Amino acid sequence: MGISLSNKEFNNILDELKKEYKIYAPKLFKGKGRFSDTDLVRYDEISSIEEIEFGKKSYYSPKEVLLPITQTLFYFTEDKVIEPEIDHKKTLVFLRSCDIHAVKRLDEIYLENGVEDPYYKRRREKIKFILMECEKSFENCFCVSMGTNETDDYSLFVKSEGDRVFVDIKDKEFSSYFDTGVETKVFPNFVKENKVEVNIPESLDIDIFKSLMWKEYTSRCIGCGRCNTVCGTCSCFSMQDIFYKDNERTGERRRVWASCQIDGYSEVAGGFDFRSDQGDRMRFKVMHKIYDFNKRFGYQMCVGCGRCDDACPEYISFSNCVNKLNEEVKEGK
Repeated sequence: MGISLSNKEFNNILDELKKEYKIYAPKLFKGKGRFSDTDLVRYDEISSIEEIEFGKKSYYSPKEVLLPITQTLFYFTEDKVIEPEIDHKKTLVFLRSCDIHAVKRLDEIYLENGVEDPYYKRRREKIKFILMECEKSFENCFCVSMGTNETDDYSLFVKSEGDRVFVDIKDKEFSSYFDTGVETKVFPNFVKENKVEVNIPESLDIDIFKSLMWKEYTSRCIGCGRCNTVCGTCSCFSMQDIFYKDNERTGERRRVWASCQIDGYSEVAGGFDFRSDQGDRMRFKVMHKIYDFNKRFGYQMCVGCGRCDDACPEYISFSNCVNKLNEEVKEGK
């Protein structure tokens, strides 16, 4: 069972929740898209149901809520190391099913990969999910192929229809907030099929590294890194030490999102870059998503959100690449 409320009643509840939680959801930013006359849907703090963009896929994934693009780990002086003050507010974030699955992948990397990352763990422990349904499959999505089109890992399900909001409360912690409204049946509808289907090769192994298909991406990929930036499961970062001008012995250490597709990512001491070719970089990314991660954790890293295909200025399709791999394996190439 769930409840039905007016938009005004739901916004009043959001006001109460904001005393304890920061609330993030996809928002529409007019004129902020790739071109001057296009819009952008991106995650940001919200205060009302009207601000939430339910009908469009966000350009960026919500991972920046959990994993900031730039994060100061600590400040240093000549004789001290000081960690930044902790924001004690908890977080609520509106997510689609595939993005909830993407968080599970980040958990594997940052919490279940041998060493717990304390900075990620601190944020992760304070976050809860509000499920948004997808009424239809968006362009380039292939979540059904990846098995991420459905989930029950959420605290609340929220659906907006006109001037009414329908809420399913799974987490009893939130029951006290929803003491108004009309009882009704509320359940999420999940996408059952996508226009795009992906077939991950069975019996895939590293022999596929020798395939000539990777050469296609040497000429096509420009190494901009957009695919990694918008991806909900890419988790790589680099470290930066920032020294202050007024005293060069003081500063801060930051970690910043990194991309395996851009120059410098695979450069080692002495200046050698062991993946300078864009085809090699594409191979590394694809094989990590559908081979390496699966070998370690037992399921696929990619969740089929299709954002990499949406963002690529050269129209390189990850889903097409995986299907090409499947054909290569079938033909024994």
